[in-house]
Amino acid sequence: MPNRDGADRVVHGFPHLATVRASLTALYRRVSPDGVRRYPLSVTAAEVAVGDGEDLHLGTQRAARALVAHLRLPEARMVASFRPMEHAATVELAAGPEYFVELNDRFRTRRRDIGAALAHEITHVLLHRLGLSFPGTAENEILTDVVTTYLGAGWLLLDAYRRDGVERQRLGYLTPEEFGYVLAKRAEAFGEDPSPWFTSAVAYEAWVRGRAEAERERRVPPLAGAGWAERRRYGRERRLGRAAPGAPYAFDGGAPAAGVAFGCPVCCQRLRVPAGRSLRARCGVCGSVVECAA
Repeated sequence: MPNRDGADRVVHGFPHLATVRASLTALYRRVSPDGVRRYPLSVTAAEVAVGDGEDLHLGTQRAARALVAHLRLPEARMVASFRPMEHAATVELAAGPEYFVELNDRFRTRRRDIGAALAHEITHVLLHRLGLSFPGTAENEILTDVVTTYLGAGWLLLDAYRRDGVERQRLGYLTPEEFGYVLAKRAEAFGEDPSPWFTSAVAYEAWVRGRAEAERERRVPPLAGAGWAERRRYGRERRLGRAAPGAPYAFDGGAPAAGVAFGCPVCCQRLRVPAGRSLRARCGVCGSVVECAA
């Protein structure tokens, strides 16, 4: 599948957030919480670096093997080549165990982003083997970016986003902020701090904005971490039995509302709990326990 390449068409913000959240839920459903926890450490830049003094093809094969190992793909051999193309990279999905990855010719001289391009394509192989996909092509590419990032290799894609006097580049299908959002979700789940890893200033800024959005989601009612103003508005809407348009929760059961539905702050699965009560709720998909306040 093609890996998008285009710095001149950068979209910012969170236009794909619904699909991003659905991707996180789908990952936990398919792989299980225990399966996700098998990826506690992100891949390092050194593991996938292809040095200027290294043979290009041998270095690319080595980086591919490192990503195959990181993503826990057994018996998956990657054969990488370079050619002129519109996209950054593409992979031929077949029965395996040998897969053919083609990289854009420009990576011959921009070696530091070879690992990022490979990460997306090799995650395609992982999803293919898991049988995990979305119906539409665009949604499936977003799913691939989300899984790449949440399993510890997608920070490379965000760091490949650069806009300076030397080069302009963006890889992947998520916006830079959406990459930051998923990376923040992973950082919270695994206790990682990716801040020191970024070599791109604009990528770091996108990570900060994505992290702010993820943190905001952990402070919305009925979660106990919600602020005073949000909780007051939530209480008024609960008494009316009707949430305002765009609210991160929905009520049911008349007025005052008997129940409230909201997204799990970890996997985004929709949770439903009694309204107006302080309690602990366990997500049936990722197993997380969240504190809810009346």
